[in-house]
Amino acid sequence: MRKEQDQMLDQVDSLQRELEEAFRNRAHLYRLLLEELEAELGPDRAEEVLARVLDRRGREAAAVLFRNCPSDPRSVGERFLSVSPDGGRIYPHDVEYRDGAMLIQVRRCPLKDTWVEAGLPSGRVAALCRLAGAFDKGLFEAAGLLFSNETWTEARGGGCCWITLARRGASAGA
Repeated sequence: MRKEQDQMLDQVDSLQRELEEAFRNRAHLYRLLLEELEAELGPDRAEEVLARVLDRRGREAAAVLFRNCPSDPRSVGERFLSVSPDGGRIYPHDVEYRDGAMLIQVRRCPLKDTWVEAGLPSGRVAALCRLAGAFDKGLFEAAGLLFSNETWTEARGGGCCWITLARRGASAGA
């Protein structure tokens, strides 16, 4: 029995490492895609194109994730958090409900961690965080919500994305 439990724990540890590595790989793909697009299109146009692609992918994901989900901040936000990888351990977060809005402060992001560990300058990390946030924009807007996202910058510091979800017609700023 003990041997089986040890094997199960080893498998869980292995899967957690593999999941973390998949997110790190995604971070490197974002970085490399941006570099290639910048070489072809220039920095402004490259960021615009990649943001549009990520927004579009977020909208595609929303069609599946939020199917049959009421279009209110709490329902959508809780559905989103319910599928957070590794039970929320990959993206630890704090949640606050205020005036009918849901605020999600992400404390850690494996994408940002990867860019920082790669030695990228803070301005580059901030640009990549903005781009990663384009996926969330598409995801939550396709769910019928007003969305705002304060992505990480060196000046703001602390954690990663600060997401606010509100009903359309309300103010999404935190």
